[in-house]
Amino acid sequence: MKTILETDRDFICDIQAPCFQILSPEEAELVRASKTQVLFRKDDNLTKQGAFASYVLFIIDGYAKQYLEGDGIKNYNLRIIKPGEFVGLSAVFSENTFNYSSVALTDCHVFLVEKEAISKVVKINGMFGFNIIKRYCEQNTNLINTVRNLMYKQMNGRMADALLYIDILKNEKPEIFQLLSRKDLAEFAGISTESTVKLLKIFEKDGLIELIDKDIMIIKHEELLEISRKG
Repeated sequence: MKTILETDRDFICDIQAPCFQILSPEEAELVRASKTQVLFRKDDNLTKQGAFASYVLFIIDGYAKQYLEGDGIKNYNLRIIKPGEFVGLSAVFSENTFNYSSVALTDCHVFLVEKEAISKVVKINGMFGFNIIKRYCEQNTNLINTVRNLMYKQMNGRMADALLYIDILKNEKPEIFQLLSRKDLAEFAGISTESTVKLLKIFEKDGLIELIDKDIMIIKHEELLEISRKG
């Protein structure tokens, strides 16, 4: 992790994301004065489950994965974090600690914004507050869907879900599968690495996907979607 100073070449003077463009000059200055720019290197932890949360992260550039830590052996991946997304919004509304961990899949350029500053702007700018709450609710919905899939779907349904979810990101990040190990895929599906390797070979044999080293090409999207629906 490296703090980016104003004298650095990659320093960004302002937050250009649409959600910050609706701030008044005074509100924008409040956020600007409370932020720190940081470069997280690939495999650096952005957040650590259970650690004290004094800030919210805003991803300017790069990709990361968000996950729940288990017993030290098994984790569960919740989602892939993309540029333009917040990490740690629960710190603004209810939590004083991060309730999940996140790790950089690529180098990530990030703003760390003090949570008190975000809280103040939410209270005085209704549209900004609406957008923040909407994002927070979307993350909660994703978590509920994840729990539902774990409870009611079999292994092949979970693996289909994981492949379809990650494949959506290929439009933005064509090499997304190559950033993930088979263990990562297993932790998105909530199954063992051994079962993941076996299911991928079955899916390939059935002509649903093509395995090209670490990359995965979905050949029969509708058939894979049907496996996901049937669970």
